[in-house]
Amino acid sequence: MTNHNISRRTVAVEHVRITSSVPFAIVKENIERILPPLPDSLLQMMGSGDKEGVREIEEKGPKLYIFAKRDHGRTLTVAVGPRNAIQYVVGNPTTAVKMTRHDIRASLYAPLRITLFESDEGDTVFEYDLPSSLFGQFGDPQVTEVGLYLDRELESALLLAAG
Repeated sequence: MTNHNISRRTVAVEHVRITSSVPFAIVKENIERILPPLPDSLLQMMGSGDKEGVREIEEKGPKLYIFAKRDHGRTLTVAVGPRNAIQYVVGNPTTAVKMTRHDIRASLYAPLRITLFESDEGDTVFEYDLPSSLFGQFGDPQVTEVGLYLDRELESALLLAAG
């Protein structure tokens, strides 16, 4: 017979909203220029243990990458018609390792989720959960420190994209 233990707790998460009057198409183009796609080569280097290659990319490459993007607005066509709404999965696997090596539970939130959408009022909006509030719940100062770093890097990239 298998025993199971389920525990639950409430976690406070700080939610961030960045609103811009710059048109959606321009902000989308900006964010996809600022945050490049995650290169397969980085994951291959990490998986093969190529520490020198990973270190070089980490030092010279972007701080954040787009792992994936999902056109949520298109899926709304069936219900309300098409909308401008995209979910981005954003992060950096080298940064994630700096957390998950200390607490594997941080992998629950790495990479991060960001939504870019056009509001009913016509504004362009980024929304996301503040990384330090997501990662801070684990109570490990080394994990929280990386979360604070991600707060800064993510906000900087999104503000730049928002114009």
